[in-house]
Amino acid sequence: MAPMKAAMKAMKAMKAGKRAMTKGGLAEALASETGLKKSECSKVVDAITLVGAKVVKSTGKFVLPGLCMIKTRQKAATKAGKRNMFGKEVVVKAKPASTVVKASCVSALKKSI
Repeated sequence: MAPMKAAMKAMKAMKAGKRAMTKGGLAEALASETGLKKSECSKVVDAITLVGAKVVKSTGKFVLPGLCMIKTRQKAATKAGKRNMFGKEVVVKAKPASTVVKASCVSALKKSI
């Protein structure tokens, strides 16, 4: 029960500051939940990062079950020309096609909040 209390204490501290959890904070929370060392948890977080980046690059989709889904999508190229924006004519430069990375939370996380 002690690891659970330590994890809750770390999460409450994060809520009080209203800042995002850092990698060290995540490793500490995982260590208190699982009973592993903080350094081992930090290596696991690094491994998930590397695997996720490799999978997104190759397949275009990576899911952390129960948390989030990361996808890539193709953004079309734009032609150069003149366009009306807010009542003014603006000259727009051409832009090449690009790949955009998008992340969204999964349904289970939406239901839990």
